[in-house]
Amino acid sequence: MKVLFDCRYTRLVRHDGVSRYTAGLVEAFSALHPVTMIISDERQLTMLPDLPWIKVRQGASLLEPWVALAVNRAKPDVVFTPMQTMGSFHRRYRLILTIHDMVFYRTRKPPAEFSLPVRAIWRAFHLAHWPQRLVLNRAEAVVTGSYNCEREMNEVRLTKRPVTVIRPGVPPSGLPARTHENLRTLVYMGTFMPNKNVETLARGMALLPGYRLMLLSKITDEARERIAALAPEGSVVFENGVSDERYIEVMRSSTAMVSACLDEGFGIPLIEALSTATPLVISDIPVFREVGGDAATFFDPHSPEDFAAAVRSIDSPERWNDLSARALAQAGHFSWEESAQRLLDVITTLPPRRTPLWRRLLVSLIPGRRTPARR
Repeated sequence: MKVLFDCRYTRLVRHDGVSRYTAGLVEAFSALHPVTMIISDERQLTMLPDLPWIKVRQGASLLEPWVALAVNRAKPDVVFTPMQTMGSFHRRYRLILTIHDMVFYRTRKPPAEFSLPVRAIWRAFHLAHWPQRLVLNRAEAVVTGSYNCEREMNEVRLTKRPVTVIRPGVPPSGLPARTHENLRTLVYMGTFMPNKNVETLARGMALLPGYRLMLLSKITDEARERIAALAPEGSVVFENGVSDERYIEVMRSSTAMVSACLDEGFGIPLIEALSTATPLVISDIPVFREVGGDAATFFDPHSPEDFAAAVRSIDSPERWNDLSARALAQAGHFSWEESAQRLLDVITTLPPRRTPLWRRLLVSLIPGRRTPARR
């Protein structure tokens, strides 16, 4: 069985959530089954494992609905994509789509990196559930990254196709357990979109004298000025992007990874922090309960006061050491190897793809030709 894995959403230089999900899952899957990657830019290969690949147009292209015409040339049996937006017109293979969250039905601001026409389409797409149903039902199977998202999809009957939860993983860090130090450093990794609610973290710093908040992600000048104005001078540090080595260094020398997110699909930085034995202080939303388990301290994301109280509640040697040990244990629940096996199970149990009705009718009209069988 020839399997293709859509890696076109791999970022350059630094992974984001979908990019890291792509790289981690395709590498683990390649240990179980031969796989060919689909890329749109050869520079993406520096962020991906050394595997066979083909190149097609980028996923954000307005011609994306017809990308299958290019993918068909590789003669795949199955294509897996870590997005739900991969075009499927005229495909000759079975398709597995991924939907990571339902956030954009509640926060409809589209990703800023997309072109204006694509952003307009993205926004219109999320005004109702029926466009998503049409997209997902064209696939043979659907994957999602959390049990929380699976529940939300079922509540609105988002697809008739079978849904499988394949969560992000984290490689075993091999790092030793940590013990409490009076570091008073908080770390945030993520975007600055409205649903991330970084403003609550900044406002809470006024109630945490002696602490500093390190924002590790790339940030625009406008967002930097807005967030800095909400916190005491010098209490927020803007790293504006860090290497993987710096990322681990900062986490290992911090009191907690923090997030005041209002709505999220999963939260890969949280399990990355867990793998470094760093406790979590995070908003009390269902998906974070799934991710953080008993290694997290939860707070009301609308309350800077509750955020500050949650931080202070863990800054004692006994409590912090207990949470740090729990963090390593919780990280063990998120394995790329297990996720890859779940993907392989989905692929090997896919139903045969039925030849489209229009093609069967067309072939039936040709003298001497039989209607194609199901593949």
